[in-house]
Amino acid sequence: MAGLLGTSFLFSSLVCILLASISCADVVDGDLPVLAFEEGYTQLFGDGNLMLLRDGKTVHISLDERTGAGFASQDLYLHGLFSAAIKLPSDYAAGVVVAFYVRPSHIPLFLVRLMSNGDVFVKNHDELDFEFLGNIRGKEWRIQTNVYGNGSTAVGREERYELWFDPTEDFHRYSILWSQERIIFYIDDVPIREFPRNAAMSGDFPSKPMSLYATIWDGSTWATSGGRYKANYKYAPFVAEFADLVLSGCAVNPIDHSSTCGVSDERRHNAVAMSSEQKLAMERLRKKYMTYSYCYDRVRYPTPPPECVIDPEEANRFRGPAGAGLAGRGRHGRRHRRGSSSSGKVAAY
Repeated sequence: MAGLLGTSFLFSSLVCILLASISCADVVDGDLPVLAFEEGYTQLFGDGNLMLLRDGKTVHISLDERTGAGFASQDLYLHGLFSAAIKLPSDYAAGVVVAFYVRPSHIPLFLVRLMSNGDVFVKNHDELDFEFLGNIRGKEWRIQTNVYGNGSTAVGREERYELWFDPTEDFHRYSILWSQERIIFYIDDVPIREFPRNAAMSGDFPSKPMSLYATIWDGSTWATSGGRYKANYKYAPFVAEFADLVLSGCAVNPIDHSSTCGVSDERRHNAVAMSSEQKLAMERLRKKYMTYSYCYDRVRYPTPPPECVIDPEEANRFRGPAGAGLAGRGRHGRRHRRGSSSSGKVAAY
């Protein structure tokens, strides 16, 4: 598991900043602060398609003709660092979607009745995603990051990237840092996207308590060449492996959303920012591997959304009506079965 053993100093530094109670030396040595499944998570759906290994520290979720699978954190969080080492299904994986994301919990009926903003909360959710999109044999998995705020799924704020490694051969770490000031997506030690808070977005910056989710489901209707290539269950089960799950955030009360974090905790989260070297590394990666940005999609947005800062070089690279052709918005397959539709998805290439 080279991806796990090679955990970088960057990730170690993030954990050190966020977890004052954990020794930085321990983290640098690879002893990451993780929870066993029963200590921090609960199964959402999938019955026997979720399996626990390594004393509950590794989770396998699989997709077959009957169902996919998924799990979620037991707690809601307001800001934090959410991370997992993930190994994706190998061989033919067209139509298969694996998602690792944070969004508001699916609120049980008795909580909706107790919470005055329950209906509004469901309709105006926030969400931060890593979506992994399978492909036909000989083609690489692709990765997409999404930022939804205040129910703004009509403005999905998606970006898509090729990967510089084979995500099916070994574990690689995927992390989402979410603070009051910024959102940063990381792959291993590399920041791939920074989404700063912008006054132009008004209330669309994600700011509601969220849970961590992981799912695998059938996205045949849109995920590979606009639905041209479907999931082929001859190769099932499709198994995604999750290990060393990290939940480092401000837990909140599910009833009144009061937070356990104080001012010092919020400052710790807000203090995490990229160095000039990290920004340069991110710019190089994006130049080489980013294949779509919503800011340059003139079909969906004839006028770019207000937070977009148009880079002339990037604009030239993504020249064309749909900015390299994407993807869109959608859902993460909770209780999706084969044949069910993914409402709202736009063709992905």
